Amino acid sequence: MKGRVLIAAGSDSGGGAGIQADIKTVTALGGYAATAVTALTAQNTMGVYGVVGVEPAFIQQQMRLVIEDIGVDAVKTGMLHSAPVIEAVAEVLSELDPALPVVVDPVMVAQSGSSLLESDAVSALRTHLLPRATVLTPNLPEAEALLGSAISETRDDMCAAALRLAELGPGAVLIKGGHMIGARLRDVLGRRGEVLEVFEDSRIDTEHTHGTGCTLASAIAAGLAQGLEVIAAVRRARRYLRLAIERNPGLGRGQGPVNHGITVQPFDGG
Repeated sequence: MKGRVLIAAGSDSGGGAGIQADIKTVTALGGYAATAVTALTAQNTMGVYGVVGVEPAFIQQQMRLVIEDIGVDAVKTGMLHSAPVIEAVAEVLSELDPALPVVVDPVMVAQSGSSLLESDAVSALRTHLLPRATVLTPNLPEAEALLGSAISETRDDMCAAALRLAELGPGAVLIKGGHMIGARLRDVLGRRGEVLEVFEDSRIDTEHTHGTGCTLASAIAAGLAQGLEVIAAVRRARRYLRLAIERNPGLGRGQGPVNHGITVQPFDGG
C-alpha cells in the first residue's frame, strides 16, 4: 500500500487537532496512518487544560517498531514539546533514507492560545528538524519565532520570510497566513532562492478552525506518501482543508473542529 504516514505528535482529547486530526486526515485522503504519541493533552474547544509528556525513549520505540514492521512512505511531525523529544525524533529520522519525505509542523501554540512548546525547544527545532524537513509548515507567529524577527503581512515580506526559512535547511516552506487580519488570506510556498506559489483566498467566516495546522500538514504528508510532488501535495491539501472548514460540524462552545470526513461517503452497512 502506497501512502503510509508515520505521525509523531501529541494527542488531542477533543479530537479536532493533534494525532486524532492527523489520523482522520490521512485516512480521508486514502492513506494509512500510524502514530508515535509524544504527549497527552486534556483539552476541548475552549482550551488546553493539561499536558503529560511521553518519555523520549518510548517515542523512539513507537517509531522504530512501526518502521520495522509496517514501513513508512512519509513522516509528519507535530507537537514535539521539548528539546529532548525533538532530539529523539530527529535521531530516528536520521536512520531513515534521506529521500523519505518529512513534513514538519512546528507546533508551538494551540488555536486557543495555550503554549505547546517549551521556550528552550525552538533552538532544538531549528537545529535538528528543519534541515531534515521536506516541507516546513509554520503559521506566521511560528515563522517569526523560528526566524527571531517580525514578519509583516505584505506579500513581499511573507515571500522573503519563506526564502529566509528555506535557508535554514528545509526543502520547501509553506508559511500559512491564517493569522492575518482582514477578509483576504495568503499562504506562501517557497524553497531556497525561489517562491514557488502564492495562494490567495477569502477568509471563511467561522470560529471552527481548531486543528487546521495539523490537518493541512498531514494532508501534505499523505500526498507526498502517495507520490505527489510538493506543489501538487500542497494544492490538494489546501483544497481539502478549505472544504473541511466550510463544512465544519459546528461542535463545541469554542473554536470547534473542521469536518475531516468530507471525502468519506456514509456507510449504511448494506
